[in-house]
Amino acid sequence: MAYIAVSVALEVVCAYLTVPAVVPFTMQTFGVFFVLCFLGGVKGTAVISVYLAMGLVGLPVFSGFKGGVAALLGPTGGYLLGFLATALEYWLGTAVWRKKATNVWVQSVLCAVGLLVCYLLGTLWFIYVYHATDSWAKALTLCVVPYLLPDALKLLLAVTLAQALRKALPAVNTL
Repeated sequence: MAYIAVSVALEVVCAYLTVPAVVPFTMQTFGVFFVLCFLGGVKGTAVISVYLAMGLVGLPVFSGFKGGVAALLGPTGGYLLGFLATALEYWLGTAVWRKKATNVWVQSVLCAVGLLVCYLLGTLWFIYVYHATDSWAKALTLCVVPYLLPDALKLLLAVTLAQALRKALPAVNTL
């Protein structure tokens, strides 16, 4: 339970590390990847769910110190919900690859697929729900392309750090 609580706090801190943009540059994806790789699919999904629930009830846990229903329904709401979809995809993937769930390559691939799911949900939300743009090309240029390299680096850092911490803290049950 302590790992879950600390991981939720980590996700909040990662949201506060923000560079403003149409879709802000944050460390949230790092936090999502890290908790999933460190705690596993079940506990990692619990962390992301608690984080989103805290924001939903109005706590200022999202980027820009935002919270509440309005933050979830805003232009970046699809990405926030994409974090939950990423966690669920990771959980399913680790259930399928149970014996290799802590393998660095399996974790990296599952996180990369989850990131694509997050991009898809966020971009769909940005276009269709928020009506922020009328073209896929413009939406991808605004919401995905600038984030590809930073998110890939965050993914690699999160997987590497989770692997190192799991070795240092062997009592962590990752599944």
